[in-house]
Amino acid sequence: MENCTEDDDMQNGIALFQLTVYIPVLSLGIPLNMIAFWVFCFKLKRWTETRVYMINLIGSFLLFALPFLMYFTRYEHPIDNLCFTIQNICFTNMPMSILIITLIVTDRYIAIKFPLKAKILQSPLRSASICGVLWIILIIYSYFHPQFLDKKEKFCFRKLPTQPDYPLLVSIIFGYFIPLVIVTFCSVQVIRCLKKKSHETKLIQKAICIISVNLCMFVVCFSPFFIALLLRFAVDVAGACSLLLKVTACVQICACLANSNCCLDAFCYYFVAKEFQEFPSLFPTCMSMRSKKNQSQESHPARHQVMI
Repeated sequence: MENCTEDDDMQNGIALFQLTVYIPVLSLGIPLNMIAFWVFCFKLKRWTETRVYMINLIGSFLLFALPFLMYFTRYEHPIDNLCFTIQNICFTNMPMSILIITLIVTDRYIAIKFPLKAKILQSPLRSASICGVLWIILIIYSYFHPQFLDKKEKFCFRKLPTQPDYPLLVSIIFGYFIPLVIVTFCSVQVIRCLKKKSHETKLIQKAICIISVNLCMFVVCFSPFFIALLLRFAVDVAGACSLLLKVTACVQICACLANSNCCLDAFCYYFVAKEFQEFPSLFPTCMSMRSKKNQSQESHPARHQVMI
């Protein structure tokens, strides 16, 4: 690959864009996340799997890393322990957020579709254990990621790759696109289950709306960033230095939208808290529908055999 040099004007423009996005995110995100953390830790009476996942989703240090990220983008900061720490926070936070959202949606899907198995598989302690294992795996993976072990780099967050990053490609596939398929499938199945009720109540409509909004936020916030990463990987493979700077700038801009998700989630925390109190009454409805269907099949064994 030909020698690539940074465009100072482009880098200053990215820094200005980050400032425009991250200032409101910090102003809203810090108080909202603190309130949400207090609600989920102390205000809710019953510990549930989703409550455990939400506490892990809120308990992220990304908000506190954003000021350093803006500084590193604007100025040439040498790679030191502070840079290494901020890189690890940014590298682990987004995959963890995606995985936790995936776990929440999957947990809701299992509770509706497989209520008997859910009683065995689901528990707050098991959810906490899963989150702990995921945190450990991501921290270890980020620590040994080749991007952070490259001794040729001089400045923090200023890496212009000279060869394809295949571990990053694996991270994109397993860290986002597979969870995207799972989240989409589970959300659609839950919505279909709720819509099967003969007469939709306001509570069901509210549940469908919240699930749909959460799915849209997941897609809108994260998809542009990971698509941009795929484009950068393709440019690295092709060795097109002229496109590399533009694609890298696109990655940094899309990262602002993805990182702002830590603030946007706070707007949904209230509705999720209400979901714990109201929505469980909807799940027995879906379960009873499945139970009635099974009973109907048992009461007409001959007809059931014909259908099979």
